[in-house]
Amino acid sequence: PTPAAPARGAEDPALILYTSGTTGAPKGVVLSSAAITADLDALAEAWQWNAADTLVHGLPLFHVHGLVLGVLGALRTGSRLVHTGRPTPDAYAAAGGSLYFGVPTVWSRIAADPQAAGALSGARLLVSGSAALPAPVFRDLERLSGHRTVERYGMTETLITVSGRAGGHLHPGTVGTPLPGITTRIAAEDGAEIGELQLTGPTLFSGYLNRPEATAAAYTPDGWFRTGDIAAVDERDGVHRIVGRASTDMIKSGGYRIGAGEIENALLDHPHVSEAAVVGVPDADLGQRIVAFVVAQQVSGAELTDFVATHLSVHKRPREVRFVTAIPRNAMGKPQKRLLLSDEGQSRP
Repeated sequence: PTPAAPARGAEDPALILYTSGTTGAPKGVVLSSAAITADLDALAEAWQWNAADTLVHGLPLFHVHGLVLGVLGALRTGSRLVHTGRPTPDAYAAAGGSLYFGVPTVWSRIAADPQAAGALSGARLLVSGSAALPAPVFRDLERLSGHRTVERYGMTETLITVSGRAGGHLHPGTVGTPLPGITTRIAAEDGAEIGELQLTGPTLFSGYLNRPEATAAAYTPDGWFRTGDIAAVDERDGVHRIVGRASTDMIKSGGYRIGAGEIENALLDHPHVSEAAVVGVPDADLGQRIVAFVVAQQVSGAELTDFVATHLSVHKRPREVRFVTAIPRNAMGKPQKRLLLSDEGQSRP
């Protein structure tokens, strides 16, 4: 007879998911059953998610957002799941859900379709993740659907660790507070307000597949996971704001440490700008100079530079604005900034 398979424990591997490759080659991330269940139970509490809900999304089923949250989360809570195939405004509007998941690209398309956005007014909660939700999209969704969208933060290696709460105070550009069991800290240099977000908690991965050196390098000497993301935390309420990736979004210009994300949000507040991505490029005088890639109509680079200078400190204004036909993105809607600095990513309208 075939011997019985050994019983598997909560700490044994349950899934191997690959990172999205935003800053390098994708890595296999080993996730345990314990990490997944801890995360889903914490999110169920944060979002008041239960068996009475109908979850709607059309996200890919090979990343944390679509698979772990969007499928396993429904199984864990007992809620009904409607996968729309493609996350189109019409499909979301017709689904009749109470809880909707989407990435910023999905929400921006829905916000541009007043009829579809209005159809979501009967929902209980809209959730956005995988990349930052532009403030204008947040405001448009609120105006058209009546909902202030919940943003949350996570990585393949950590699952979701920080989130807004159902019924809580939600503000554009913020991702809420740590979930139960998660502890965060900001590793800032020289008293700077922003720095690398580091964290500990039960949702962390077991390691990178067959890459022990990379696993070890992902942690600080005292055992905190290095997210590689730059963040700030409001001292009053502990609400987190993600500025961007340390490797691409922390710009050191003229002695200042500047987060690309806040410049991108300022640009997106201009009515003629539909997409924006900001990078730092080497500069002999400033160390790095701020370069903005934008998709825009009927506006000049000088006008956009002045617009940012009136919304943020003057040293955060772009020194150069480059107009492109589109911002290259991966399957989850994250900007691929490395492509912008190549000839491939610099096509002009």
